[in-house]
Order: sequence, then C-alpha cells, then structure tokens
Amino acid sequence: MLVWRRLPRPIRYLGCAVFVTAMLGLAMANAKADNVEVALDQAQIMRLPAGVATIVIGNPLIADGSLQAGNLLVVTGKGYGTTNLMALDRSGRVLMDKSVTVMGPRNGDLVTVYKGVDRESYSCSPRCSPRVTTLGDAPAYFGNVLGQTTARSGAAAAAR
Repeated sequence: MLVWRRLPRPIRYLGCAVFVTAMLGLAMANAKADNVEVALDQAQIMRLPAGVATIVIGNPLIADGSLQAGNLLVVTGKGYGTTNLMALDRSGRVLMDKSVTVMGPRNGDLVTVYKGVDRESYSCSPRCSPRVTTLGDAPAYFGNVLGQTTARSGAAAAAR
C-alpha cells in the first residue's frame, strides 16, 4: 500500500482504470457465457451438466426445451424476447441457470413487405413465397398462410 501512495496520481488512476476494465471484461465474458441465443423457429443443442433431472423454462411462449439422452437439451425459439432456463437435479438443486434470448431469423432470405401498417414476410431463395408464421405479420396474412400450411399438412397426413 505504501508503494501505491508514492506513485504519481495519474499512474494510480491509470492502474485503477486498467483494473476496472479487466473486471468488467470478466463480468461480460461470464454474462455472455450465461446467455443462449436462438433464432425464432430454430433449434439449438446445449450440453447439460451431469445429473440433470428437470428443466424449467420461465416463459414457454419465448422458448421451449426438450431433454435428450446424453445430457443434451434441444432449445427452440418460440417467440421474441428473453427468458430463463434452469436445470435441476433430482433433489431440486439448481445445476445450471442461463438466460435464453430469442431473436429474429438469421438467414438472409427473409424479405419483409410493409403495406401501410400491415407487414408480410416472405422467404426468397431463390423465389419469394409466403413465410409461415413470422411473428408480427398482419393477422389476416398470418392466418391465411398458417391456414394453408395446416391444410396442406393435413392433406399430406391423410394421403399416407
């Protein structure tokens, strides 16, 4: 402590700044490690700690999880936003606690068309077609695309 006080004030300030920057960097690295990012309507695989018996997701409208053999968890983005995900052992002890952030599609084929206040989404690779269930699209457009997709899936299931 005595040596520190003998240093000129600008050197002490610089030392403090370096220390604070290093601590913030560590905090940001830990925060990033505790956050899982998933695209809407996409799945991501996570490795879980040994002994996980239960998965808890704070808001299942944002993300969903499916526990698989080999300590794997499949996380699927259901709606935009951030929620938490906890993994518990059989006694209820928290083994893992992470934030899950669901963001918009990552692929470059999404084209958004605005018609006044209404929005429509299309997948354009290579030709544009209505994109199924993009959150935020106009209700009429969303309902029409979802209805056509559901009818098509039903017809395919009946043809088996």
